[in-house]
Amino acid sequence: MQTHDRLDGPPDWAQAPEGWDWLAQDQDGRWFWYRTEPTPGFGGGVWRSNSRNQQYAGQGQPNPAWDESLQRRPA
Repeated sequence: MQTHDRLDGPPDWAQAPEGWDWLAQDQDGRWFWYRTEPTPGFGGGVWRSNSRNQQYAGQGQPNPAWDESLQRRPA
């Protein structure tokens, strides 16, 4: 996915890399896949994980409820 593509909702799980079982959106609207479960950033507005365990998934609209966006890959 190119960085200028806007998403109307969460990215499709079919696009998730194998073994990347978490998805979350930052307050600025950026979605990321995570290999390990992320945690809310200390300053707020972002999810955090080791950078090797985080991969850009797309750009959506800013989300004031970013801290409620964490999803685990469906079974």
